[in-house]
Amino acid sequence: MKVRNVTAILAMLIGVASQQVVRAGSTGVNQNSATVSGRVKVEGTLPKPKPINMAADPSCVHQHSSPAVSDELVTDQKGDLQNVIVFISDGLGDRVFGSPQQPVQMKQKGCLYEPHVLALQVNQPVDVTNDDPTTHNIHPLPTNNREWNKAQTPGSKIEESFARPEIAIPVKCNLHPWMRGYVAVFKHPFFAVTGKDGSFTLPNLPPGSYTIEAWHEKLGRATQKITIGANESKSVDFVFRSM
Repeated sequence: MKVRNVTAILAMLIGVASQQVVRAGSTGVNQNSATVSGRVKVEGTLPKPKPINMAADPSCVHQHSSPAVSDELVTDQKGDLQNVIVFISDGLGDRVFGSPQQPVQMKQKGCLYEPHVLALQVNQPVDVTNDDPTTHNIHPLPTNNREWNKAQTPGSKIEESFARPEIAIPVKCNLHPWMRGYVAVFKHPFFAVTGKDGSFTLPNLPPGSYTIEAWHEKLGRATQKITIGANESKSVDFVFRSM
């Protein structure tokens, strides 16, 4: 009986330790982790923002005090570029990371998608809400994931997820053809979408050598290689050229 009890205790301890490893992997936290941060800019002559004709649905028009414009190419006066996905594309090897259970949020607001570009991990829930007084239809068009197409009445919410990594999935509304967005899905937590100032941060990165990639829906892709040590912080900037 004593041997059996010892065996049971050891099995329990091993199970607890395994759970701790899984939890640590899911958050990506490492005491010796590194941080990569930087900014994405665009140079050259930038096209004027394209106005969006929402006349087909007056309820969409009435939600904007001035004509809405496209989110395809959003910059500030200094050329800082918004809505760029920056991520580790190579160097993580066979590391496995758990998927967060906390949903990410996407809204249909003003007959546009907020955010215009969304990034999440595989199997992480995404909550899509309709904040508009009109019905929408959200329709992702993946090549490596299950396609789905759901109508959303005003005030409703749906929850979905994506099982495989993919960059980047176009999203449209079949009822309002000007509504376009993108969803990027990763098998690791080392990604970011640039904000209004073009900045990004990739924290909790294991020390190593990596390829960092930046993706923009109109300007394409750019990559840089970096080697970073434990507890180190490095800056990496990307510059796109306007087409």
